[in-house]
Amino acid sequence: MQPTHIGDVSFWYADIGLPQTRRPALAENTSADVAIIGAGFTGLWTAYYLKKANPALNVVILEKEFAGFGASGRNGGWCMGTFAWNHEAYAKASSRAAVLEMVKALETAVPEISRICAEEGIDADILPSEEMMLATNPAQLARMRAEIAHRRHWGDGHRVRELSAAEVAQRISVPNVLGAMVVSGMARIQPAKLVRGLADVVERMGVRIAESTEVLSYDSGEVKTPNATLRAPIILRCTEGFTATLPGHKREWLPLNSAQIATVPLPPEAWEKIGWDGHELLGDMNNAYCYCQRTREGRITVGARGVPYKFASKMDKNGEPDAETIRRLTEILHRHFPEAAKYPIDHAWCGVIAVPRDWCATVGLDAKTGLGWAGGYVGTGVSTTNLAGRTLADLALGRQTALTKLPWVNRRVRQWEPEPFRWLGVHLMYKLLHIADGREARLGIGPSKFAAFGNWLTGRH
Repeated sequence: MQPTHIGDVSFWYADIGLPQTRRPALAENTSADVAIIGAGFTGLWTAYYLKKANPALNVVILEKEFAGFGASGRNGGWCMGTFAWNHEAYAKASSRAAVLEMVKALETAVPEISRICAEEGIDADILPSEEMMLATNPAQLARMRAEIAHRRHWGDGHRVRELSAAEVAQRISVPNVLGAMVVSGMARIQPAKLVRGLADVVERMGVRIAESTEVLSYDSGEVKTPNATLRAPIILRCTEGFTATLPGHKREWLPLNSAQIATVPLPPEAWEKIGWDGHELLGDMNNAYCYCQRTREGRITVGARGVPYKFASKMDKNGEPDAETIRRLTEILHRHFPEAAKYPIDHAWCGVIAVPRDWCATVGLDAKTGLGWAGGYVGTGVSTTNLAGRTLADLALGRQTALTKLPWVNRRVRQWEPEPFRWLGVHLMYKLLHIADGREARLGIGPSKFAAFGNWLTGRH
């Protein structure tokens, strides 16, 4: 069953409509106090906090397409505020106490985003909810319990709890559930509404957003575009998965593909059988996990990695996923929601997320060159971008704050291997994860060593 729509950036734009016009491109040489490359969540949040701190600042954002074209307008709408990387890796370079401070700081992101949306009049379908990660076989149950213990050890104990199969059934009907991990303090959003609303807000604050303006190169003090040069003492790279398209950055962060499908709105009789009245952010404890939401209008969206990586860090074409990815997503939909198999899939799309070599996010600024960056969120950018924006603004303003002391600040790691090694490594990792999931489901065994080896292969922990 082919989706009615494939690509067109994302379903979220089908929901609200693609921009009919674009903001004017940068047409002549100019200067700014702060130049930002990329008009996604990171760049827009940074601009917002810069202007809040100093309304007189001249801030210019350069965007190759339109504000929210990338991952900010294509993601799964999970606003989480959780620490999603390797705690030990950060602690090794700082301390356990510093990592615990970062866990606390991330927890503030969801209420902060909700507050600003209310204050600025951004309608983003924000609905407070919880994350619910399902376990449907013994290996997943063991992995889930290990994850709960791990999170409690790293300061998230007050947010995390285990549900029995019976408790899960009171909320949602998914076959073969043995239990679930629930994490509180989250929200479901419509990401395109949030990013477009935020762009309008910062523009009203006096930020210039130059769309249809590709960055050809940048260095200390200047950014070159096809028709003009922008000079600024502070230049912040906020390009996330698209970082690999910038000259000199091809191996810095790997652009990992993630794809989604959305059903048509399901009728009331389908929802009576499925449940899901709490609109939880729903996933599973597979090694190659999925992420789902129940939308404002009663659709189910299902996301997963699909075909994970294009050779030589190539990008998708306008959000169009391949047929194999659509097949895998449809299989996940029908496995978790058999009732949904009766109804058509309306839309399929994809995008890229940025993956550093150690799978750990960073934010930083080189005071000597004035060049800064933020990203590498590895799929948790909706909320993390808010903390990154606050931190990047503090760094750009020369402030010494609690945020600028967090262990992800100025963290640097080695580059990814040249091709064909990174293509082989990433594809082998996901092949091993899928083999592990198949064996665990088929044999009823504990967590498979195939997955452990696959994660070790690419530095994912």
